Amino acid sequence: MKQLTYRQMGLSDEEFQQVETILGREPNYLETGMFAVMWSEHCGYKNSRPLLKMFPTEGSQVIQGPGENAGVVNIGDGQALVFKIESHNHPCAIEPYQGAATGVGGIVRDIFTMGARPIALLNSLRFGDLEDARVRQLFRGVVAGIAGYGNCLGIPTVGGEVYFHPSYQDNPLVNAMCVGLVDQDEIALAVANEVGSLLMLVGAKTGRDGIHGATFASEELSESSAERRPAVQVGDPFMEKLLIEACLELIKEDLVAGMQDLGAAGLTSSIAETASKKGLGVMVDVLKVPRREEGMTPYEIMLSESQERMLIVPRPGKEARIAEVFDKWGLDAVVIGKVTADGMFKIYEGEILAGEVPVEALTDGCPVYVRQGEEPPHYKEAQAYDIDSLPRYDLQEALLKLLASPNITSKKWVYRQYDYQVMTNTTVIPGHGDAAVLRIKNTLKGVAFTTDCSSRMVYLDPYRGGMLAVCEAARNLACCGARPLALTNCLNFGNPEKPDIYWQMQNAIQGMADAARALNTPVVSGNVSLYNESRSAQVFPTPVVGMVGVLDDVSKRCEMSFQNEGDIIVLLGRVRTELGGSEYLAVCHQIEAGEVPQPDLHEEVQIIEMLLELCARGLIKSAHDISEGGLAVTLAESAIQGGLGFETDLPAAADQASQILFSEAPSRAVVSLAPENLDAVKEMASRYQLPWTVLGKVGGRRLVISEGNHELIDLDLEQAGHTWGEALACIMK
Repeated sequence: MKQLTYRQMGLSDEEFQQVETILGREPNYLETGMFAVMWSEHCGYKNSRPLLKMFPTEGSQVIQGPGENAGVVNIGDGQALVFKIESHNHPCAIEPYQGAATGVGGIVRDIFTMGARPIALLNSLRFGDLEDARVRQLFRGVVAGIAGYGNCLGIPTVGGEVYFHPSYQDNPLVNAMCVGLVDQDEIALAVANEVGSLLMLVGAKTGRDGIHGATFASEELSESSAERRPAVQVGDPFMEKLLIEACLELIKEDLVAGMQDLGAAGLTSSIAETASKKGLGVMVDVLKVPRREEGMTPYEIMLSESQERMLIVPRPGKEARIAEVFDKWGLDAVVIGKVTADGMFKIYEGEILAGEVPVEALTDGCPVYVRQGEEPPHYKEAQAYDIDSLPRYDLQEALLKLLASPNITSKKWVYRQYDYQVMTNTTVIPGHGDAAVLRIKNTLKGVAFTTDCSSRMVYLDPYRGGMLAVCEAARNLACCGARPLALTNCLNFGNPEKPDIYWQMQNAIQGMADAARALNTPVVSGNVSLYNESRSAQVFPTPVVGMVGVLDDVSKRCEMSFQNEGDIIVLLGRVRTELGGSEYLAVCHQIEAGEVPQPDLHEEVQIIEMLLELCARGLIKSAHDISEGGLAVTLAESAIQGGLGFETDLPAAADQASQILFSEAPSRAVVSLAPENLDAVKEMASRYQLPWTVLGKVGGRRLVISEGNHELIDLDLEQAGHTWGEALACIMK
């Protein structure tokens, strides 16, 4: 095999030699391609597998942790949530619409292959500077792709986040999350249990799109990446909708022993992963694979990532009924092979043996690299920055600038393109709460979802930044009245072969793991996306957290909006002044430095528990956590969304006003409540040993923040609302 060939496929010289040792011979073209995709970072996790062991993965609420298509958690009454988040970053940089659309399609298949009906979509998006026309084009294309696919499927897109920074200029991050609902006795797993079991390929026909998509996702973007357009799959949401209904019908009739999505690496990965769990082998005939293009080779068929396809292991004698169900839905369902006892993956083209490799070598045999991390120079420099040396900045101008910042301003331009009310279950819609909330029909229950990550904080301090991502997600759920249950994550980093990037990964994962353990939110699924960089920049390390929670009574949910004139505004948690990593520093002073605020995990647990009790007892009218933009932005957003102003008085000297107003320190939330409930809230805060401060009252048409008799900010509600509500739309005109 020529060096150029296996290197182009993504194998190093050492890895190719390892393949030769495993086989005892030189692999042919097909076999080389199979090893290349299965040993890519996207499929094999060869640089991240040892680090992922840090995560807590078990808990009384966990039904299925990592190792399946998605995680599963118990929500009571015999029901469970199935959920996962994954990336589709590189395809979106080349073909934003199809890259985003097929990212949604892939994550949806991971959910219904577990037997769950998808009930919600979320996303986490990162782009470069919006002043750049190409960035705006990527942004438009990605949002349109998410909307086009999700809306056609009839699955509501209910939440997410969007963040802009020059580090993402050439390498946007597009992470898609899906949540499904399933009866616990209908959960399906991806496993081939018995020798002689048949393998069926169902769904759409196979084409040449997406070949080597997994290896494309496991390398840095370069000027030649545009030539890899064939590696970007093309999606058909109408076909996927048919596939959902057909697969769920199979599960209802108990026709399948195992089911696996055809995602990265196509037939190669789905078959290998299904067989390897029981140490079995497989035999496949590619001539039996329905295809939409003529002259396809075994290599193209086995590595194609054509969308809307599933691998099914039928229960004995049920293949005819399965074919009947799929025929009803206008889809193919054909037997393409069977499970064998010899542990070998054999690919035939009719009577001709086209390739033969050990199944275990493709999966568990993937090489694992334990690298040495190295602290980057910017870390100590950022920590040493003297915040006290900042020049004074007009506080009212600062608040207006922050409300207009693309990272803070309303994302209505994005979510108005999504159908977030389809299925009629969404009770807290995008922009109105710290998390999305859906009702579970025929029960009192509700479920809540969020995605979070402050990537600047992770860049400045990966350990603390990783903790903050988990803490904010849990706090967002609690602000809506939902108890956090578990999380999924998408770990977006640069090239792990660079010591500073590996150091970021080590520390961010450790921080996330420590927070998840303290908050009892185990990691049940996820995805690693590495090599997110181009010649111009490495992306900010972005370990996105997707978290789910449950409300015993969805009618007790809480939103961020101030509700009534005269309500009391209370800060739960400490008055904090740390400005490191804040949007205020970046927007008003063009500084990305400072010591990242230290999370106190005990405080975080306490405020979450208190918020849950406040919501359950109906003692508060609104709740909004303090994050991007700090206290001032939290107050302004609650006022704007509620259509009511406020008057507040800062609990400290005016020379600390900017720190108090714009610190993004964690473990804090702003709540509003009726005056008659104040004593009960004070008593509860004392019981939870949480500091609290009465800030002021809701009312009027102005946003007034004072220090004693000195007004620091006096802003018209309508002006603030226009600035916050229209800034992104104005940029995207």
